[in-house]
Amino acid sequence: MPIVSLGLDLTQIARIEQMIERHGERFLARVFTVGEREYCEHRPRTRAAHYGGRFAVKEAVMKVLGTGWTRGVRWIDIEVVRKSGGAPELVLHGVSARIAKAKGIARIHITITHDAGIAAAAAVAEG
Repeated sequence: MPIVSLGLDLTQIARIEQMIERHGERFLARVFTVGEREYCEHRPRTRAAHYGGRFAVKEAVMKVLGTGWTRGVRWIDIEVVRKSGGAPELVLHGVSARIAKAKGIARIHITITHDAGIAAAAAVAEG
């Protein structure tokens, strides 16, 4: 299958931590799905890094879709899921899923890393 597009994003973990402190539940509910929140909250020492990684994935996927925060794409329509012991995977919902289908995207592969105060993610869309 051919590569359709590529997205990359870097996020400062401290920025995510500040957003959580400043906006709390409102920020978390707007940006992260229930499953993402459960995953991150079960890692209290590295909670902000895991939220930062998922935030970076969402930004990278918006680049893959070519939408940014427009055209009806919601943060929670881009979801990082992880089976026990497995690598993170992406699930699209709503408008994001429809845009991906219209662009001929069959699957989006993701990878996440965090170190030295930065969370990074790459997304590769396959046709």
